[in-house]
Amino acid sequence: MPQTAVPSTFDVVIWLMDRALNDGEYLQPAKLHRLLYLSQAYFAVAYAGTKLMPATFVAEENGPVEPDVWRVYASGRPYIESVPPAERVEHFLDSIWRRFGSHSADYLGNLVSAQPPFLEAFAQGPRSEITLSAMVKFYGRPRSPSVRGGSVPGVQDVLRPRTMVSASGQAVSVRRWNPRGGKSDS
Repeated sequence: MPQTAVPSTFDVVIWLMDRALNDGEYLQPAKLHRLLYLSQAYFAVAYAGTKLMPATFVAEENGPVEPDVWRVYASGRPYIESVPPAERVEHFLDSIWRRFGSHSADYLGNLVSAQPPFLEAFAQGPRSEITLSAMVKFYGRPRSPSVRGGSVPGVQDVLRPRTMVSASGQAVSVRRWNPRGGKSDS
């Protein structure tokens, strides 16, 4: 199996749940799964097909679900020792949270449930796997077309640039230089 950016899906779950708590929000299970799904999809686009976490998403009636996370968190948040993500992963998750975290579980559910990766998997039957390649194909477009529930931003609209300090002490936004105009890993 190819290497993932984090060793466990639960590291991402805990990061998202803690971020929600820090923002004074309770992270509903449905919203958590939509954010996990979007994180996996956009990370794979931004980092040339690399999985963010060792997760498999399946198409359920109400949207994409990671079945292991669903089962573990079904009766509340268990104690799980987590490994803090690397800086680039934390920056990425922060970008996902800033872009999608303010939306309701219903909005995110309507959004992702109307998209081709979910629809194609669900057409095969409940609990059919939503493949990473289908996610990359859809989310990797410069700007995905509007679908029922809203338009889908391209990866360049989701990932915020890193901020660094210039020699004069001013904050500047930076992205990794890519001479071919390909995907940045900022």
